[in-house]
Amino acid sequence: MTVASSSPPSHLPPRDVEGTAPKPRSVGKRERDGGGSGDGALAALFIGPALLGFLVFLFWPTLRGIYLSFTRFNLLTPAEWVGLDNYRRMVKDPIFWDSLKVTVEYVFINIGVQTVSALAIAVLLQRLTQSAVLRGVVLTPYLMSNVVAGIVWLWMLDTQLGIGNEIIAGLGFDRIPFLADETWAIPTIALINVWRHVGYTALLLFAGLQAIPNDMYEAAKVDGASEWRMFWRISMPLLRPVLAVVLIMTVIGSFQVFDTVAVTTNGGPANATNVLQFYIYGSAFGRFQFGYASAMSVALLVVLSAITILQYRLTRAGRTDLG
Repeated sequence: MTVASSSPPSHLPPRDVEGTAPKPRSVGKRERDGGGSGDGALAALFIGPALLGFLVFLFWPTLRGIYLSFTRFNLLTPAEWVGLDNYRRMVKDPIFWDSLKVTVEYVFINIGVQTVSALAIAVLLQRLTQSAVLRGVVLTPYLMSNVVAGIVWLWMLDTQLGIGNEIIAGLGFDRIPFLADETWAIPTIALINVWRHVGYTALLLFAGLQAIPNDMYEAAKVDGASEWRMFWRISMPLLRPVLAVVLIMTVIGSFQVFDTVAVTTNGGPANATNVLQFYIYGSAFGRFQFGYASAMSVALLVVLSAITILQYRLTRAGRTDLG
C-alpha cells in the first residue's frame, strides 16, 4: 500500500490566479506623512485669526498710510493727491529734525542702559540662582502698562511733593526738576522705560544663556578661568544671536516711544521731549494733517527698516557659534 507523503509547508508567498506574486501593499501619502488632508485645514484654522489680524491691523493700514502720505487729508474732505509735497515739507521742517534728534538721544540712552543692565541681571540669574520666584519678581514691572508706570513715576519725581525729591532734599541736596527741565527730561523718561522693560529683556537673554551647554563652563573652570573670563570667552560669543535679536526688538520699540511722554511731559518743556511719534500724533490728531503725519510715519518706517537690516548684517543674527 502506498503511503502518501505529506510535503512540508511552503514558505513561498501565495500566488494569484495568474501565478504571479501579489504586489506589495503600497503605503499611502497619508501614512507616510503621519497625517491626512485635514491637517492643512487644521493649520489654516489656527493661522487664520493671526493672519486676519495682520492683514486688517498692520498690512492694510501700512498701505493706506503710504497712499495718504502723497495726499492732503484732514478727515473732513476727500484726500487730495499732492505728490511729494508732504515729503518736501518734511525735509524743510525744523521741528521734524529736532524731534528726530530727541528720539535718537532717547534711543541711545534707553538701549545703552537697558542692554547692559539686562545682560548683568541675566548672567546673575544664570550663574547664581535658578529661582523661578526671583525671575517673576524681575518681570513684574513689565506687567504694568506704560501709562500707569508713567503716572506713578510722575508722582514720585514731582519737584515739590515727590518721594524722590523728598529723599534728595533730606540728604541736603537741591531738588531736581526731573521732568520739568530740558536737560533732565529725556534721560528721566529713558530710565523710566528702562525700569519697566529691563526685566523682560533680561529674561530673553537668560533664555539664551540657558541654551549654552554647562559643560563649557565646567571645562573652563578646570582650566582655571575666572567668571569674568568665562563671560567674555564663552557667554558673550555664544549669546550673540540672541543678543542681536533683542537689540533689534528694543531699538524698534525705543523709536516708537509715545505713552510715557504723553502722560509725563506732553512733549515739553519747550519741545525737549517732543519725540517723533508724539510729533506725528500731534500733526494727525491735533492739527488734522493726516497726509503730512503719514509722510513722517513712512519716513520712520524706512529709517527703522534700514537700521534693522544693518543691525542684522553687522551682528550676524542668523548664525550661531554653537555646534
